Amino acid sequence: MYRFLLSRQWVILTLVALLLIPTMIRLGIWQMHRYDERSARNQLVSDALDAKPVPVESLTSPGHTVTKLQRYRSVTAVGRFDTAHEQVVRRRVNADEEVGFHVLTPFVLTDGKVVLVNRGWIPADGPSQTAFPKVPAPPAGTVTVTGRLMPDETTEASGIKDIKDLPDRQIMLINSAQEARRLGASVLGGYVALTAPEPRGGTPETVGKPGMENAPLNYAYAIQWWLFSAAVPVGWFVLVRREARDRREAAAKESAQESAPATV
Repeated sequence: MYRFLLSRQWVILTLVALLLIPTMIRLGIWQMHRYDERSARNQLVSDALDAKPVPVESLTSPGHTVTKLQRYRSVTAVGRFDTAHEQVVRRRVNADEEVGFHVLTPFVLTDGKVVLVNRGWIPADGPSQTAFPKVPAPPAGTVTVTGRLMPDETTEASGIKDIKDLPDRQIMLINSAQEARRLGASVLGGYVALTAPEPRGGTPETVGKPGMENAPLNYAYAIQWWLFSAAVPVGWFVLVRREARDRREAAAKESAQESAPATV
């Protein structure tokens, strides 16, 4: 009764089922790897945000590359804003997905070194994109600022193309090495996303906290793939039993017709 399993149709169906099972298991394992990666990233972010502020020069220096462990760490700096060399970063969005600029202001420390400070977002409300926008002034004189330490931006990491020949005082990416050459100064690696003091009138809008990745979703996907892999042999078995039953019923019906007395 089960000889039909040797038919071309059932051999193909069985091979497909045998291929689907390990494929789905591997997909579930991949989703668990993504869950672990995202959970680890979320833990790094959470630890960095919860850490007490430290002087910025204790974590970075000129030419330094900000590491994953240092990213989002809260840092402080004492000095003054250098608005004469202020720039804006193009094509940045706020929490409402409105396109505008980030305001990048060099901050001169008391020892003469410079740290780049992203003061936040402003709308692109100028007469044209080539015009330098109206930027609210930062606090004057010597101040203490607090912010989150961020790595230099790259096209590879951000997906933003570093367009050259932009209008004066406009850039695409925040890069401490480029700013060091432009300013002719010792610029600390990375930059600081300002969190305090809060700007007057709420502008520029400070950059929000980094979002957490949805790691539990990957965990749910892993369970889903493994359930699918378990359902494949169950489904195959159900189909085989149904095919065998249908063939038995067809054979019994045919046998009954053959044994029925002929009518004259």
